[in-house]
Amino acid sequence: MTSTSEDLFDFIASSLKEFIAKEGDGSNTSQDRRELGFTFSFPMKQMSVSSGILIKWTKGFSIVDMVGRDVVACLQEAFVRKGLDVHVAALVNDTVGTLAVGHYHDPDTVAAIVIGTGTNACYLERIDAIIKCQGLLTTSGRMVVNMEWGNFWSSHLPRTPYDIELDAESPNPNDQGFEKMISGMYLGDVVRRVILRMSLESDMLFGPISTKLSTPFVLRTPLMAAMHEDDSPDLIEVARILNDTFEIPDVPLKARKIVVKVCDVVTRRAARLAAAGIVGILKKIGRDGSGGITGGRSRSDIKMKRTVVAIEGGLYSSYTLFREYLHEALNEILGEDIAKHVTLNVTEDGSGIGAALLAASYS
Repeated sequence: MTSTSEDLFDFIASSLKEFIAKEGDGSNTSQDRRELGFTFSFPMKQMSVSSGILIKWTKGFSIVDMVGRDVVACLQEAFVRKGLDVHVAALVNDTVGTLAVGHYHDPDTVAAIVIGTGTNACYLERIDAIIKCQGLLTTSGRMVVNMEWGNFWSSHLPRTPYDIELDAESPNPNDQGFEKMISGMYLGDVVRRVILRMSLESDMLFGPISTKLSTPFVLRTPLMAAMHEDDSPDLIEVARILNDTFEIPDVPLKARKIVVKVCDVVTRRAARLAAAGIVGILKKIGRDGSGGITGGRSRSDIKMKRTVVAIEGGLYSSYTLFREYLHEALNEILGEDIAKHVTLNVTEDGSGIGAALLAASYS
């Protein structure tokens, strides 16, 4: 993750070589060149269906000599070094893979969202609505736009001192502002920061301050979700996690209830922001009941098309309350009459199956 581009791509090529050797299902003779879908989930300038230049690393990767280079060329060179006859037919972002899987199963799919460790979104746009593609012709008249929405920022986002501190102490300050408010990598740490502040202001709640409470990212989001969804009368799970993670024993019930409330506030905010992002996409493509029209016709005049959004990632699929809050916010923002035409479909393995589908369709 932090050495050289050769090391990274040689590792990928070696892993692929092992997989091909083990695969042995008889579907390919050794003479056949294999077509590959390559999922590369980092901000890049896509030059064609099978080439793209890395803009910057995210998610803890930092291989400096890679920035500004074509990632497919780097991978193809590694294939040559490892003696592999494989051709990259499609270079895709994981959200685009998710859209491909969603569209394969349901042709009404117009957008895809990934909400897991990180978050991103993509959608189908009319080519004439993409300013930097003016004059470009595509056979369908449409193009998929990878939004990199994790890096969205606006002064209207409800940012707190906890968000500001988390951002300043993160490996990528002033970057991925939206992601830091809604994705699984960060939610647990927002909660930890709130609990730390409470315990600094009153030792009545949690007793003497534990050093673990000052350790960034010690509270992982799955543990936060387990506390949030603890429905035992005396919140036994909350007590266990506070003891095991922060080494705070014997937390009184009143304080445990406050911890659950903090988890609830942080999760609800995240889910509502994600819902607002989804509505933003629907609004852009005229699927929010406005028909993309700024005036003239009332919403009731417009026949709403069935609209499907493919959604992937553990935060949405595994965290029930997050999912419920997201649906509640969608209904609230769109209104129930419009929201009933919008379906969120959980998809799985866009990075794998989606990339394979795209590679197959371009091979």
